[in-house]
Amino acid sequence: MLWAAHGHYWMDSIIGSVGRVANVKVRNDDDIVDRVNHFYTTGIFIIFTVVVSARQYVGDPIRCWCPAQFPGTHVDYTNNICWISNTYYIPMKDIVPPIEQLHMRKEKELNYYQWVPVMLLVQALLFYCPCIIWRLMNGNSGINVDRIVSLAGDAQYESPDSRIRTIKYLVRHMDRCLDNQRDTRGWCCVTLRHILSAKLSLICGRRYGNYLVAIYLLIKALYIANCIGQLFMLNSFLGTDYHVYGFQVMEELIDGKEWSASHRFPRVTLCDFQIRQITNVQQYTVQCVLPINLFNEKIYIFMWFWLVFVAIVTCYSFANWIWHMMFPTTRIQYVRKFLKLMDRLGTGPDRKLAGRFVLEYLRHDGVFTLRLIGKNSSDIVVAEIVAGLWDMYRSKKSIQIRSNLNGHETEGEDV
Repeated sequence: MLWAAHGHYWMDSIIGSVGRVANVKVRNDDDIVDRVNHFYTTGIFIIFTVVVSARQYVGDPIRCWCPAQFPGTHVDYTNNICWISNTYYIPMKDIVPPIEQLHMRKEKELNYYQWVPVMLLVQALLFYCPCIIWRLMNGNSGINVDRIVSLAGDAQYESPDSRIRTIKYLVRHMDRCLDNQRDTRGWCCVTLRHILSAKLSLICGRRYGNYLVAIYLLIKALYIANCIGQLFMLNSFLGTDYHVYGFQVMEELIDGKEWSASHRFPRVTLCDFQIRQITNVQQYTVQCVLPINLFNEKIYIFMWFWLVFVAIVTCYSFANWIWHMMFPTTRIQYVRKFLKLMDRLGTGPDRKLAGRFVLEYLRHDGVFTLRLIGKNSSDIVVAEIVAGLWDMYRSKKSIQIRSNLNGHETEGEDV
């Protein structure tokens, strides 16, 4: 009864901790696929770390079948020495190599089970590292993406008056941020670079309006490399063909084979150790059971399918962002859709001006910010922001045209 009470207490503690983690405020400067990588996957690995660590340090991670003459202290010593020194696996139907062929036993060693909690924490950190890089670097763009997207997300739940004020603030804020990115130099090579960056996306940088997009796509590539790399990293860590593990499990299930203990995570292993007795050294070989591998097997099966799933959805997200951000036509169509929705787009000059509005005013980073707003709030909020930016852009163009006309008239009077 006491054991059951303690187990219930530990379970309540873990569930309570998970609930508190779920309530942590998530930043809004990325999309759902990024959060699957750095938030949900990291959380899953930390939960696995807690489960495995509790099994190792609270229960008995290993139990060895010792000779009958061993007293209790010798049994404890055997369990401890076999846990810290690597055991090895040889199937029951195979003959155990003699002690003279010790190297053949060494080849069958399992040297991972003591380090599983540490490895899980390292994996969690690797999934969070791209997120840290993104948050450190996106601040250099001059656009506070997190604040803009957070306010836009909150605006959809506000009252009409508060919503209007928030949208106006976001429009003014984005306009200042976009102006802050502009290169005011008028050299010919600078103009050519801006054309290459806007039309062909060949040059990247803050002054070319595509810094955020370039960094974001780099982070996506890091997420993909991390997912695929971890499959091969675990292959080296476990010492088996882990990168094909999931395929073999599916093949067994399809063929209707009984899912028995995997040779990658054996429950019953062998252990060699020596006991020094004054004048001689006694060699012992005992059979041990590893209950911890019952958990490790299930964890690493789930992990294989999860890593493959995350890699696939991240690759899709990466390709989707490239398609929507690298080609000028897709960016223009995206913004025109919202201008039509808000009845801001007429015919003739307005349609031509909309292209310049996207390529010269919003540029890559402006459209990227609008897409993030859409992924974290709603298309209605994006449409209202686009309409506000369009009105501001047209008013600036009108003032510029009038000032140019007044300048020509003044020159004519002087002549």
